[in-house]
Amino acid sequence: MYEPNVVGDWQEYDEHAGLRVRVHRLEAAEPPRGRDDAAVGLTYFSVRVTIENRGTRHYGIHLEDGQIDVRVGPDGEGAFIDWRSSQFIEGFDVYPLRRATAVIYAAAPEGALSHVDVQVQLRVDEEWADRRLWAGGIGVAESATAAASTGTAQAGLAHQVSAFLKDQTEPGTA
Repeated sequence: MYEPNVVGDWQEYDEHAGLRVRVHRLEAAEPPRGRDDAAVGLTYFSVRVTIENRGTRHYGIHLEDGQIDVRVGPDGEGAFIDWRSSQFIEGFDVYPLRRATAVIYAAAPEGALSHVDVQVQLRVDEEWADRRLWAGGIGVAESATAAASTGTAQAGLAHQVSAFLKDQTEPGTA
């Protein structure tokens, strides 16, 4: 069965020798140009997509709006992508031993950020590369709780671990 990459993993393209891509630095972040009115009540986050050329020739890279899809939550709801604040790669030549990075700003309900999927489809030298998927999450609620009260967060985690271990040791559970 095909499994997605974990956020931070590099994925190489067989059809383009030496070219690889990764989705990384998935984190809560406000957009540099201010919040979009359409994102009222949503939590902003950013994700970076880096293309690296470890080959011997240069590649013309396109990574624009419509080539990145961000889904959140267990049902894969579409996140709001702030195209105005995002930085794309539009017709950039990536030479050997060089990188290019796109920064995407998106927003979604805070509770859905524990599960974030990012799908990327590069255009390399005017040809479409295969789609790649990365999965990750942001613990926005967890980090806010930990900052407010470390003791309460640790007690909550200890309770979750205890409940998990109890479920594993009870007869009749698989």
